[in-house]
Parts: sequence; structure tokens; C-alpha cells
Amino acid sequence: MNANFPHQYRMSLTVAAHSARHIRRIIRTLLKDWGMDDLTDATQTATTELISNVVRHVPDHHCTVRIARHETGTRVEVTDMSSAVPAPPRTPSPDSERGRGLLLVEAVADKWGVDKVPGGGKTVWFECHQRTDRP
Repeated sequence: MNANFPHQYRMSLTVAAHSARHIRRIIRTLLKDWGMDDLTDATQTATTELISNVVRHVPDHHCTVRIARHETGTRVEVTDMSSAVPAPPRTPSPDSERGRGLLLVEAVADKWGVDKVPGGGKTVWFECHQRTDRP
């Protein structure tokens, strides 16, 4: 692990359909440098879903993404100024084209949640932990 590499990365941007691809590349680079390659797939998948939700549900498509390293893994936060809080995950009908994003986040992350931001908005976050039961 590179001791000079930051323990967190933050970016504020207006997202569009192509944005998740660029953010996944940043995640892959950070996790490799942090020695947490094993968390790449889960972290990229959950982040893609949160960014997709901003594109789909936040009128100005603006958000701040924070990717942080901690002792046991990573935490990603996506903050926007929309007051609409995501509905709890539920199983959509089999023919529905939407409604699986937070189910996917719940499936790949160890923890996730939503925090209201003082003054309006919210932060949707998740954590992925490294497994200690590896050989």
C-alpha cells in the first residue's frame, strides 16, 4: 500500500449515463493502491447503482461522491440535494425494468443506509468490508 496515497477521494460533479464508467475506473485505481483489490467488484457495482439513481431521480444530476478507506474496508457516499429519500428495497415484479438497484446494493455491500443532510438533501452510503477468513 502506498503510504502517500490519500485515505479518501472526493469529487463533485454533474453526472450523466457515462459517468459511472469513469467513477468505476477511479475506484479500481484507489482500491488497487490501497491493497483492497478484493473489494473492487462490490464497490464498483454498488457505486454504479447509486450514480444511476442520481441520474434517474435528481433533477440537476449534481452529486458529491466520497470514497474512503478505513481499517476493514471501504465506504462510499453519494450526496445530492434532492430531498427524496430512496424507498426501502423490495422485490419488483418479474417484468419490471426498474426497482432492483437498492436490492443490488444490499446484496453486494456489508452495510448501507441513507442520512439526511442538514439544510436539505441526503447522503446514500454503503460499506464493503474485507473478509478476515481468507487463507
